[in-house]
Amino acid sequence: MGYYDDHYEQYRRKQKGNRGGTFLSGLVGAILGALLVTFSIPTLSRWDVLPYHITPKDDEQAETGETQTTKQHPAVQENVSVNVTSQVTEAIKKASDAVVGVVNIQEASFWSEGDEGGEAGTGSGVVYKKANGKAFIVTNHHVVENASQLEVSLKDGTRVPANLLGSDALTDLAVLEIDAKHVGKVAEFGNSDAIKLGEPVVAIGNPLGLQFAGSVTQGIISGKNRTIEIDVDQDGLPDWNAEVLQTDAAINPGNSGGALVNIEGQVIGINSMKIAQEAVEGIGFAIPINAARPIIADLEKYGQVRRPYMGVELRSLSDISSYHLQETLHLPKDVTGGVAIIQVRPGSPAAQAGLKQFDVIVALDGQKISNVLDLRKYLYTKKAIGDEMEVTFYRDGRKAKVTMKLAKESL
Repeated sequence: MGYYDDHYEQYRRKQKGNRGGTFLSGLVGAILGALLVTFSIPTLSRWDVLPYHITPKDDEQAETGETQTTKQHPAVQENVSVNVTSQVTEAIKKASDAVVGVVNIQEASFWSEGDEGGEAGTGSGVVYKKANGKAFIVTNHHVVENASQLEVSLKDGTRVPANLLGSDALTDLAVLEIDAKHVGKVAEFGNSDAIKLGEPVVAIGNPLGLQFAGSVTQGIISGKNRTIEIDVDQDGLPDWNAEVLQTDAAINPGNSGGALVNIEGQVIGINSMKIAQEAVEGIGFAIPINAARPIIADLEKYGQVRRPYMGVELRSLSDISSYHLQETLHLPKDVTGGVAIIQVRPGSPAAQAGLKQFDVIVALDGQKISNVLDLRKYLYTKKAIGDEMEVTFYRDGRKAKVTMKLAKESL
């Protein structure tokens, strides 16, 4: 049984009558389609729509470089050097030649078996002056401490003998001299009082010995007017409060005595110490150059710092037991701050003023004194040799005052 379409013959006749028009319209559509494909393929290729990439002939030559010219003359690859100059590089150039190495040489100890002596350590120094055929170098006291011989290492590695002019443990400063013929560059001192927090600085020195001589680290001023306790005699009690600059420029062993330089290439500090704790990084310290200037001048000229002298041995009340406060010093209970005189040197300004053992000083020139550090700071920063000073003290529970004339300490 077959299936017949009732409309088949009608449809066939209609197709035969329209055959010419259909062919023409098909031809036009084919042409338009070809043009559309021709112009759209490059665009589709750029859009990454096609699964392949079409590169025009000119672009292909450009990518491969295979033009007639490049085939005949292949491209030559050249190294390019860049001359980088900045304020930092200029500052380093200005100051670095004035920073030298300092070598501490010690003799063998008679009592130490197997101790052959030799180099005990190295540090850094800053050439700050040339005069009368000599060059003068500032460094740290702890760099030259206990040295039997000192040498200065120059930038080219040459070592020359150095003479120690003077050293001061309280401020951790020392001054050396060498023959001026070995020195070509002298550092310029800046103004450490004018620095600002966040100001860029550069530390120059010899970290970890002379192997890394002339090393440079960069940082900023992290803090001003910081105070570090100094225990000179290693008795566990602070002998001095050193005022220092804080920086995050890396300062390592061997940098001590080197220069902390501002962006103008001026020395604003002498690198002195670094907190060495596992949990602490980026905290270094330098002695402000304005505080160092008078110390350097005294050490160069006199071999010591000429400080006003009282002639007493002192002890802070906070370090004395409550028993001795009452039974030995006989202090009123409301007196909790001050300095006890443990010993008076004969003929000293204190002795001439009438001060005695077990007197307790509570004020100088009317300014309250709470401990030994307060007394030394007032005496060394506010008074000079030859000045008169009013001393308020307690003796056997009674308050009194005397005036003394300060002198210089005789060695």
